[in-house]
Amino acid sequence: MTEFSPLQSEIKKLIKSSGPMPVWRYMELCLIHPQHGYYVSRDPLGREGDFTTAPEVSQMFGELLGLWAASLWKTLGSPTLLRLIELGPGRGTMMADALRAVRVLPQLYQTLSVHLVEINPVLRKKQQSTLSGVRNVAWHDTIDEVPDGPAIIFANEYFDVLPIHQVVKQAGGWHERVVDIDPNGKLVFAAATEPIPRFDVLLPPLLRAAPIGAVFEWRPDSEAMKIASRVRDQDGAALIIDYGHVRSDAGDTFQAIARHSFTDPLKAPGQADVTAHVDFQALARAAEDVGALVHGPVTQGDFLKRLGIETRAVALMAKASHEVSEDISAALKRLTGGGRSGMGSMFKVLGVSSRSLTSLPGLSDDNESAGAS
Repeated sequence: MTEFSPLQSEIKKLIKSSGPMPVWRYMELCLIHPQHGYYVSRDPLGREGDFTTAPEVSQMFGELLGLWAASLWKTLGSPTLLRLIELGPGRGTMMADALRAVRVLPQLYQTLSVHLVEINPVLRKKQQSTLSGVRNVAWHDTIDEVPDGPAIIFANEYFDVLPIHQVVKQAGGWHERVVDIDPNGKLVFAAATEPIPRFDVLLPPLLRAAPIGAVFEWRPDSEAMKIASRVRDQDGAALIIDYGHVRSDAGDTFQAIARHSFTDPLKAPGQADVTAHVDFQALARAAEDVGALVHGPVTQGDFLKRLGIETRAVALMAKASHEVSEDISAALKRLTGGGRSGMGSMFKVLGVSSRSLTSLPGLSDDNESAGAS
């Protein structure tokens, strides 16, 4: 990542001409600016990229999601058409692993129509290569383009990059947090001059007594409602996996990651991944508001263990060399463990379904394994 970025000049011009820029707009430009946006110009994944997602850690992750989908297909009455949709599918690794697991049920595999929602042309090419042997695959810019029909939707690390709104509490009320230019010409965070009228009434009750300087952030409900409406109307379920918190609360989680390390989100816009934690309580509320059923959230560690990841790891290690077995063990620990290097506690899993699916595998204490072997 360089000190200067082409997008930085454009953002400064916009601020000079139109005034301080809301955080949501800054984040949107950083990620999806047509020429310089982070997610329209590169492959950010893996050791050579900026971050690693769960499917890149181990094949077990995608395999278990495939078996999860197979279990739901049976619960839905084995429909003759099932749309398997992934939002933000990376390199296609998770879908490839899921489909490999699904092949154990030829009848299901024949009914599948695979749909990938991806705006990054670099990643689309990698997905096409990864899934080159798969029949019935289509790419879309938005989920709205996916044809009707029963569906299972995967959204792994999808919501964390959707732009957030931020407000900061000051003596006169809650002010929108903005990006401005300081006297030295640097991008800085600031607050809009005027408070947002009656913003207190929109806040979760526990935040109405928040101290001066507190930051509250939220995402519009539109994307969650769109997903929930889809499974409510067409029958099926969505699985949302991301890092975040289970209750709406104050806190500034806006961050940037480059080369697997945190960096200043106002430095070199467009050249680092800018994200914010996901508010799972808000997601659940949005889904319930449109009449879908909500399951969870639970931690990723608990979810994967309930689906049988430990059994799957043992089966893989039994056929592997000592060195590969150690890699499998390390991957298991990373996917299910806590601490700074573990994803098991920080990442949460939320299920959203049509009202016909009263329970989902892995998302309640009495769920059985999805059948990993």
